[in-house]
Amino acid sequence: MTDRLPLLLTMGEPAGIGPELALMTWLRRKDFQLPPFAIVGDPAYLGQVSKHLNLDVAVTVVEPHNIISTFDQTLPVVPVELGGPVTFGLPDTINAQAVIKSIETTVDIVRQGIAKAIVTCPIQKSVLADAGFAYPGHTEFLASLAVSWPDVDAPPHPVMMLASEDLRIVPATIHIPLSMVADALTTEMLLETGQIIARALEDCFGVPMPRLRFCGLNPHAGEDGKMGNEEKDIIAPAISLLQQEGISAEGPFAADTMFHESARDKYDVAIAMYHDQALIPIKTLAFDQAVNVTLGLPFIRTSPDHGTALDIAGTGKASCASLVAAIRMADTMMPPKTT
Repeated sequence: MTDRLPLLLTMGEPAGIGPELALMTWLRRKDFQLPPFAIVGDPAYLGQVSKHLNLDVAVTVVEPHNIISTFDQTLPVVPVELGGPVTFGLPDTINAQAVIKSIETTVDIVRQGIAKAIVTCPIQKSVLADAGFAYPGHTEFLASLAVSWPDVDAPPHPVMMLASEDLRIVPATIHIPLSMVADALTTEMLLETGQIIARALEDCFGVPMPRLRFCGLNPHAGEDGKMGNEEKDIIAPAISLLQQEGISAEGPFAADTMFHESARDKYDVAIAMYHDQALIPIKTLAFDQAVNVTLGLPFIRTSPDHGTALDIAGTGKASCASLVAAIRMADTMMPPKTT
């Protein structure tokens, strides 16, 4: 057994597919040659899910420093007790605090140097919001927890990157209405986003002098202002400033020409202007293998690129491919440099 640090999986929404995917993934740990990991969640509930799906997974409550010694024989679980019973496909606010505590616990254990990275199973954002959760999602909450790190004085600017073997792509804006995207884009925001991406690809992925390529916002990248001015007024100035810092950045280019095979050879990461401009190409190319990676945090965080899939929770139909990819990516990443 390796002496490297283990990984931690958060519980995610218990009524969704996260718990069963963690169980399935542990069962196939040798097939996928996975590193040791534990799930931070409710051991009794995980046992119920295992029995329901006939998965034959034994779970063992562990202290974080015992994860590696336990992993080969049973699924290690760092306990976080649920607030109430769970019905597959029907999230309940009664369990919202346990979902939140699972995330907080993983961050604290990684901060102590006992585990290497966090892999988050999907949460049901609407249920957490109904329970008073003040953050739009995982990414913003993790940024708020980063202030517990040494030398981190304020929540960092997190950047969501979707990654697969064929494509890395960052949406500059994420969960906002399309009607708000143009107003949300600023040169300063795109500059900071590009800086974070370039630094993270070098530090965490070992990509020397990463090549950044920016999408335009409008059709034909604005066509010299005939179809919009955001490209020349906002995006191009950010690219120019990145180039002045020695960062390899190009664009903006028409998004409809950026994702065919020969175009992807010309860059290491694409920066899209809004959610679907990024998610459509990555899910077309790698629907079951894409990984969500948060850049700009003082710790490694990956996640499968899918949601809670409430409609199939508890059926055993969910694929663990994206979770496996998220675990593998977290294991191969190098920790971010915090100074």
